[in-house]
Amino acid sequence: MQQKQKDTGLVWFRNNLRVNDNISLSKATQNHNKVIAVFFFDPKLFEKDKFGFRKTEKFRAKFLIETVKDLKQNLADLNITLLTYFDNPENRIYKLCEEFFVDTIYTQKEWTFEEANTNYRIKESIPNSLHIIDDYDQFLYHPEKVTNDFSRIPDVFSIFRKKAEKYVEVLPEVIPKKMLDYNIIEQKTSIPTLKDLSFANIKIIKKSAFPFLGGENAALERLEYYFFESKKIAFYKKTRNGLLGKDYSTKFSPWLANGSISAKKIYWKVKEFEQKHGANQSTYWVIFELIWRDYFKFISLKYNSNIFKIGGILDRDYEWKNNQNIIQNWINGETKDDFVNANMVELKETGWMSNRGRQNVASYFAKELLQDWRIGAAYFESMLLDYDVHSNYGNWMYVAGVGNDPRDRKFNTRLQAERYDSNYKFRDLWLQKTLF
Repeated sequence: MQQKQKDTGLVWFRNNLRVNDNISLSKATQNHNKVIAVFFFDPKLFEKDKFGFRKTEKFRAKFLIETVKDLKQNLADLNITLLTYFDNPENRIYKLCEEFFVDTIYTQKEWTFEEANTNYRIKESIPNSLHIIDDYDQFLYHPEKVTNDFSRIPDVFSIFRKKAEKYVEVLPEVIPKKMLDYNIIEQKTSIPTLKDLSFANIKIIKKSAFPFLGGENAALERLEYYFFESKKIAFYKKTRNGLLGKDYSTKFSPWLANGSISAKKIYWKVKEFEQKHGANQSTYWVIFELIWRDYFKFISLKYNSNIFKIGGILDRDYEWKNNQNIIQNWINGETKDDFVNANMVELKETGWMSNRGRQNVASYFAKELLQDWRIGAAYFESMLLDYDVHSNYGNWMYVAGVGNDPRDRKFNTRLQAERYDSNYKFRDLWLQKTLF
């Protein structure tokens, strides 16, 4: 009996959970007559880390489940089947390739420690004849357009930004091809529930500043609303330090973090808005924030695992503490600072915290309480809807004085509260206090 020729492309989805502007999906649909897709709910990402936090807590787990359900439907519209497993990818991916006659795996390039370990184990388990094509697909500025030597990335953001803006072109979006009807396969798999992942049902908090669902469709709806329906983008720079409500900032970050929307998609929509309605500081500032996001990714490419070390990328030898009572009070919003407390309660109850809040609570944890900044970063990793490894650890290093802040600043949380919550509305909302 003649063996069937291996000619199927497998798209292994990671943090690129979209069909629009997805390089791996676009390449697979262009290069193969048959394409299947897979996503793994990797059990390692739901285990406890060395500090005792689950690496993915209930809020991001729920958001991820919603995202994968959305992805499955969007892929079905392209006649592509998404298989989903609550399993380690290294345990199953080769079996899938054998079962479906896959000759090429397409996926997003990853480089941080845990993802690189998974890649290594997979490559060790598959034959050389099975190709893996991985692409950087989480940047605004493609790394190959920026440098061929990551050690040359500047350690000061403004230097990076000015050069990137001047010399690096943002690439156009890529579009996947719709496959023929016969590409759909019959094999069924199930998307795990919160209960399957050992979580209880989540109580919906109506006052949350992030009341949105996960998934590409919700991301595109938010993009359309923020840019073209409400035109809130025109005032973004003035409102971005807000604390209350869903419209003080774009709220794109959770969808960006799991790849439900690409930075390039947002960039080109900003340009479309500017063409139709004019450019101003606010429209530019949305792009400015995307460049910051890119920058932390380039810093992790430059410094690799140093972003997780206690001395950070500066190898600073500070004396950090690990007092469990102090840390738990910070987590529970029971410190001596009510502005810090309100932000921490918001995070604990919703999985969301404003950018202004994050800078304050992180500075307070590292510079006032003098606790090991990696513990704070690990708690954020566990809780945040929009956890992104590079931005999270980059920002924590920054405020802890072991990263990219040349001034090593400490936030005065009392003055910050007076400036950004002078009427106490935010603190009242989350601490349920009254003024009298």
